[in-house]
Amino acid sequence: MDWMIERRELLMASAVLAGVGMAGAAARAQAPDRSPAALRGRAVDLTTPRGNMEAWARLLGNTDMKSTKYGWAQGIVQGVRPGEAVRDLVGFTMLSCARLLPHEDGVGYRKVLREIGLYTDLGTGEVLETWRNPWLDEEVEVVHIMNDPFNHTITEYRPAPPSYGGLNREAPKPQPLQLDWTRRGNRLNMMSHINLFYPSALQPAKWPRESAHPFAQVTEMFLYQISWADMQNPRKTSVTYDGSWSRTTPWLPWMLMGPTPGHCQYHTFMGAVDDLSQIDRRTVAWIEKHQPKFLEAPEKWEEPSLSSLEWYARTRQPAAVPAGQPVPRAPEPELPAWFRAAQAKAGA
Repeated sequence: MDWMIERRELLMASAVLAGVGMAGAAARAQAPDRSPAALRGRAVDLTTPRGNMEAWARLLGNTDMKSTKYGWAQGIVQGVRPGEAVRDLVGFTMLSCARLLPHEDGVGYRKVLREIGLYTDLGTGEVLETWRNPWLDEEVEVVHIMNDPFNHTITEYRPAPPSYGGLNREAPKPQPLQLDWTRRGNRLNMMSHINLFYPSALQPAKWPRESAHPFAQVTEMFLYQISWADMQNPRKTSVTYDGSWSRTTPWLPWMLMGPTPGHCQYHTFMGAVDDLSQIDRRTVAWIEKHQPKFLEAPEKWEEPSLSSLEWYARTRQPAAVPAGQPVPRAPEPELPAWFRAAQAKAGA
């Protein structure tokens, strides 16, 4: 009997070791790999500017030059003020429609796009027409994002930061396009971000309720999850993806926060697909009814290409400040009552 027990224990140990070995192999297969060897595929070489250009174009559009690529984002917008907890303010849902056109230089693409972003009620998900500002206890009109167009070029060189109608004058020296790829087995990850600080289209002297600072501090972060097999399939002129999009931006102007210190931040899931039926139906239904133009990609390159803050400045009028009154601002945050009581007791 002893030999049977020993044999059974040996078999069990072998099975455990085999499982550990398989788990180890799986872990190694999914370990992050940024080496050139991992990023060179049979169809696209992600270590070269040409390969990066083609991969980027197939993510942001469709290189058949005729089909529409639909981007989406869904999440929340938060308010951040010094001295208090971050607050969830509104929900957010966005749809973009993009088309690729040939670049006039013969190499690369021009991406033409229009996008709409809708602010929603956190509880019901309904698209908002008005919103009660919790700091000012004021009902304000909600101004949704309607960027038409928001275009840029895709070439073998890193794109210059957006000019926002000439407000951002940063013009870095052209560099070969090399995106931030990481391979994890059959998953391909890519990170893209931009940090900007440029003169605001909403100068406080003219827009005292909408703007607190003469410069706009804006950061956008994109995280992409992509199928390696799709990226290396030469028959796929469009590659879909999932991921996340975050944005740090001044207070949204329609919130009328005036000189109140703080800012907004967006946190969303995002992705891009080739079929409109894969987009959130509730979002599409609202756009069909109210702004059907935003269900179609542009047909040609047009200027100017602006973001939501610049469009706001061009399409809205400054909110009035009562004569002889200071610009409204949120009350200063207070520390919790129990903490203030403890401080007062300690001081006594």
